[in-house]
Amino acid sequence: MKIGFIGLGVMGKRMAKRIFEAGYKIKVFDVMEPVLNEFKKLGVETGESPGDVAVDADVVFMSLPNSRIVTNVVLGEDGILPKARPGTIIVDLSSITPKAIRDIYKKTSSKGVEVLDAPVSGGSAGAEAGTLTIMVGGKKEVFEKVEPILKVIGKTIYHVGEIGAGDTIKLVNNLLLGANMVAVAEALALGVKAGLDPQVMFEVITNSSGNSYALKAKYPNFISKGNFEPGFMIDLQYKDLELAVETAKDLGIPLIMGNIAQQMFDIAKAEGLGQKDISSVINLYEKWSGIAVRKEV
Repeated sequence: MKIGFIGLGVMGKRMAKRIFEAGYKIKVFDVMEPVLNEFKKLGVETGESPGDVAVDADVVFMSLPNSRIVTNVVLGEDGILPKARPGTIIVDLSSITPKAIRDIYKKTSSKGVEVLDAPVSGGSAGAEAGTLTIMVGGKKEVFEKVEPILKVIGKTIYHVGEIGAGDTIKLVNNLLLGANMVAVAEALALGVKAGLDPQVMFEVITNSSGNSYALKAKYPNFISKGNFEPGFMIDLQYKDLELAVETAKDLGIPLIMGNIAQQMFDIAKAEGLGQKDISSVINLYEKWSGIAVRKEV
C-alpha cells in the first residue's frame, strides 16, 4: 500500500515519521523546504505538490491548519483530486468544520475518491508516541481499510458516524477543553488571591466534583512549574473554538460558554501568548489579580 502524507507541521511530521518507521511506503509534501529535507535525509520520498503525492497513492493523509487550506489541497489545481485515481482514500487528520469536509466529499465522491475526517487529540507528545485518540467520520468499510495505519499513530480509535462526525465530536471536545481551561485558571487565581495554597487546591479538587482533565494535566505539568511551552498552543485552541462557534452559528445554537472562552484566548493572543500552552491563560488572571499561582515564579 502506497501512502501519501501532506502537512508536516508539529503534528504531521511526527505522524508521518511513525508511518514510515512502521514500514509503509510513503511520499510526503509540505510547503516548507527544511522539513522536506529532513525527510529526505531519512530516505523518505518527497513530492513537489499535493497532486504529485496523490498521483500513485492508495491513501493520502493530511494534517493542515484550517478549512481553507484543506479545501485547496484537495480541490485546487495542483491538489489531490485532479491527480487521484478512483478508489483513493483521503484521510483528513486536521481539525476543520464539519461543513467544509462534507462539501469536499461532495466533490470527491463524484470521482470515486473516498474521504474520512479523522481529527486527532493528544498533542505533540501523543503524536510522537503513537498514542493519539482519533475520531473518524465516514463510511465504515472505508474506515476499516485504513484502520491498521491509524493504529500506527493512535492508541484509541473511534468510528463515530458519517462524514463530518469526526470533526463534529472533535470541536465539541475542544470546546469543553477550552472552557474548562479558562474555568481552571479563574478558579485557581481566586483561591490563591483568597489565601489558599495552589498545591492544596489541586489535591482537594482532583478528588472532588470540580476535577477535570484541564486541571489534572495543566496544573502539575505547566502552571505549578511556570513552564508554558506547548503542549497545545493557545493559537490552536482559539482556532478550535472558532470552529465550534462557526458551527453553532450554522445550526442556530447560542454558544455562550464557547464565545466567552474564545474571547479569553483572544485576549491571551493579544498579550503575546499565542505560541504558548493553553495553560498560560493563567497569566492573565495573575496579572489582573497581582498573584502567582505556583510556589516559585
